[in-house]
Amino acid sequence: MHHVSDLIDVVTREPVWIEPLASVFDAVEMMNREDIGALLVQIDGYLVGIVSERDYVRKVLLDHHATKITKVSEIMTRDPVTVTPEDTVVHCIALTRKHRIRHLPVVVAGKPVGILSLRDLFLDVIHEKFEEHNIVEEEISD
Repeated sequence: MHHVSDLIDVVTREPVWIEPLASVFDAVEMMNREDIGALLVQIDGYLVGIVSERDYVRKVLLDHHATKITKVSEIMTRDPVTVTPEDTVVHCIALTRKHRIRHLPVVVAGKPVGILSLRDLFLDVIHEKFEEHNIVEEEISD
C-alpha cells in the first residue's frame, strides 16, 4: 500500500499558491497558466484555504459576482481537508469521497509541501494493480 510520501515527489511539483486578498480573476488566470484545477491559499507560508475551478463556477459565475473585484478569500474553502506524507493513498481516496472534494493539500506542520488530485490518487492505484499483475508499462502504452 502506497503512502502520500511515495507520490509527492512523483506526481506533484512545487505547490502553486495565491494570497487570500488576490482577485479571483488572478486566481483563475494562474490556474489556467499552470494548467491546474486548484490553488493553495497561503499567508506567510501557512495554508489557510484552497480555491478551485469549482469554487469559481459555483460561487462567482452562478452568483453573478464580478471576477476582478471578488477576492479569493471570499470563495475559498477555509480549513481545507489535508493529508500528511504518512497518510495512505487509500485513506486519501476515502477522504475525497467522504468530503466530495478533488484536491488534497499535503501539509507538514501547517505548511503545504504539495497537493494531490483525485486523478493522481487513482493513477497510483491503477499503476499498483498493474504491478501486482506483472503488466509492464510497454503493454499499457501500446
